[in-house]
Amino acid sequence: MNISDVSKKINVTANTLRYYEQEHLIPPIKRDANGYRDYTEYDLNWIYFVKCMRNAEMSVGAIAKYTQLFLTDRHGTFEQRKEILIAEREKLEHKLTKIENSLEFINHKIDTYNGKFQIAEDKIDPYIQKN
Repeated sequence: MNISDVSKKINVTANTLRYYEQEHLIPPIKRDANGYRDYTEYDLNWIYFVKCMRNAEMSVGAIAKYTQLFLTDRHGTFEQRKEILIAEREKLEHKLTKIENSLEFINHKIDTYNGKFQIAEDKIDPYIQKN
């Protein structure tokens, strides 16, 4: 599969795919007889993994380390790769808690505007006091 097909299938730009390879976020892509990248299903799985990790705001360095560990010793680095993922999960859980708290506060403020709560402008919002 060529870079254009992969770009459309996974919804990332060709430049992003080249960047992933350049930064060693994915294993090197094999080339066809004309020197063009020839992506396999294996490569697509790696690209999808990197896309998901980037969407989760995992750093390029952490992804590169994960990939390097996998390529160096797939079975011997299992625990190290798992620890990278656990650390990223903890960061995401913390962000999720902050987002949930913000969403709850925004919903409270909308309820206030909808007349469900009356708050004097010069008083501290009771929602803030309880949190």
